[in-house]
Amino acid sequence: MNDKPDLDAIFRNAVDKIPADELERRLRSGDTLRVKLGLDPTAPDIHLGHAVVLNKLREFQKLGHTAVLVVGDYTARVGDPSGRSKTRPVLSPEQIEANTRTYLEQAYRILDPELTEVRHNSEWLAPLSLADIIHLTRATTVARILERDDFSKRYTANDQISLTELLYPLMQAYDSVAVVADVELGGTDQLYNLLMGRQMMEYYGKRPQCVLTMPLLVGTEGKMKMSKSLGNYIGVSEPPNDMYGKAMSIPDELMPDYYTLLLGCTPPDTEPVQQKRELARSLVRNFHGDSAVSDAERTFDTLVQRKVPDDAPEVSLPHEDQIWIVDLIVRSGFAQTNGEARRFIKGGAVRIGGQVLSDERASLPTEQLAGQVIQVGKRRYARLVAAS
Repeated sequence: MNDKPDLDAIFRNAVDKIPADELERRLRSGDTLRVKLGLDPTAPDIHLGHAVVLNKLREFQKLGHTAVLVVGDYTARVGDPSGRSKTRPVLSPEQIEANTRTYLEQAYRILDPELTEVRHNSEWLAPLSLADIIHLTRATTVARILERDDFSKRYTANDQISLTELLYPLMQAYDSVAVVADVELGGTDQLYNLLMGRQMMEYYGKRPQCVLTMPLLVGTEGKMKMSKSLGNYIGVSEPPNDMYGKAMSIPDELMPDYYTLLLGCTPPDTEPVQQKRELARSLVRNFHGDSAVSDAERTFDTLVQRKVPDDAPEVSLPHEDQIWIVDLIVRSGFAQTNGEARRFIKGGAVRIGGQVLSDERASLPTEQLAGQVIQVGKRRYARLVAAS
């Protein structure tokens, strides 16, 4: 272990440090700490939003601490209700297993696999008896559970909250008991769950873990947190051309956040377009290697220089706040059915503003679409205009 830990590196960009004095004391102790990060494999890919906290876990690894990556293969059956206005759909065991494989492959693009302890929470959650679960529920109260912002809003609005969702914070908290975590990492939206981990460890007679949270990365549209379901993400395993193009679409004002959270530095003192180019190059280099950078940049430049035909039709956007990408393709006249539109998306044939859209579930903000060009295939274009 490093006798003089780089506390500046550990605390850089962090939001919550709870309790700060205790966390600093453990870091200065010279002990090898067990640093936990839990990821539920509810989707097949990891995006740059996940990379923010994975980078922080990698910093702990570099200082000699043990990175404990908890794959929530059991909690994924419930789905994390954090920030949700409705119950998540239930995933099949096959989906969870497939997602787990890709999650780990992509996480190892950031973490050192030789220094990562991977655990699946089905190891300890699946064997729990009814008596064990009843004992688990005594660790907290209904009032404490309903303190969660998402639960309280749904409860007040008379929206459905399943009992399994109420159990989710307890299940995730029990993970910390099982792996005997010294520190748990997460995004700021996970603070409630992480603090429940402290409470659960104390309930089971363990030394409570410390908590360190990281900011949420805003997505490429510039408003909401990065999310697959919103279609505003950059996946860590996306092809270099798509990664480069999406990085070039990020709003200028987000450059400081992307540089500090993903590259650990400040943007160069250049024009925003040059800052984006350097960010795009760095992301492609980090996830695909030096050799992929020049081709990705050349492809992007060719794309933006290609003129949209003057006679490209205009498509009026709906009055709604968002539109499903499949509906947009059909509305634009590029597909006769939803199934045909989905095939275009799966084939990588759909672009908006030069950015490939690959998630058929994505709903896009209509405000951001106005003035953009939608392209399907190589020669079909339409200009998107605000609803009249």
